[in-house]
Amino acid sequence: MELDKIDVRLLDLVQHNNRQSSEELGAKVGLSASGVQRRLKRLRSEGVIEADVSIISPNAIGRTVTVSVLISFERARADIVDRFKRAICKMPEVMCGFYITGQADFLLLVTSTNMEEYEQFTRRLVHENPDIKRFESIVVLDRVKAGFTLPMASIACW
Repeated sequence: MELDKIDVRLLDLVQHNNRQSSEELGAKVGLSASGVQRRLKRLRSEGVIEADVSIISPNAIGRTVTVSVLISFERARADIVDRFKRAICKMPEVMCGFYITGQADFLLLVTSTNMEEYEQFTRRLVHENPDIKRFESIVVLDRVKAGFTLPMASIACW
């Protein structure tokens, strides 16, 4: 999909604050409210905007433990990788999951209410995925930055 300068500006604005009204956005990009709505609808339908979400403080809801988990498989066969991808999408503890290169096959960002709950998660993870050869837990001490904003300045506009 080709993006023009207005699309890029809208994307930049909504990724920082998606609660702005169409009127507010229109004033910032030089469009009418209905023009903004049409563009945002197109950007969503084309999959450029994947979701409109709120970032919730894990501590505010009692999820005080965050762990990065590196997963390695005995064999990285396509069926094993695909099955694991489907599995982690169903795990509510997994905030993010990445299929990666390097010494591990996957990187997961996991939250729990305490270390006992995290241990139960790891037991389920290993039990339900017998192809896991190794996993490494890296406990997060402090969340310094959270979000999914992407740098928009480098986008080439047509």
